Amino acid sequence: MKKETTHNEVDAYIAAYPADVQKKLQQVRNTIRKAAPDAEEVISYSMPGYKYHGMLVYFAAWKTHIGFYAVPSGHAAFKEELSAYKGAKGSVQFPLDKPMPVALITKIVKFRMRENEEQAMMKELAKPSKRK
Repeated sequence: MKKETTHNEVDAYIAAYPADVQKKLQQVRNTIRKAAPDAEEVISYSMPGYKYHGMLVYFAAWKTHIGFYAVPSGHAAFKEELSAYKGAKGSVQFPLDKPMPVALITKIVKFRMRENEEQAMMKELAKPSKRK
């Protein structure tokens, strides 16, 4: 049986960090929730994640940065804008000593929502019809 994640688990995740890091985590969380109000908030891979027709994005606190994970497609689509940050194929590091790029996070989340909606629609169209 799959365990439901509660809002409190993400609260607890954020509360486990020092106040300055909590502020950054809460800013990222609020940005994602504003951009994707219908997304389900979960803990997955031991970090906050958001589901909307599949996984959208994750984020996590590290010693010197907030890691933001929008699967490779989310990062590839914003490669130029993300080039100012350290990262890899499916991740980017937003330094704790710099402002969070809220507008960029919003654009990435909305892009991932559209991408997941399109994939869900294609899956639905691929299902055999149940005509009698």
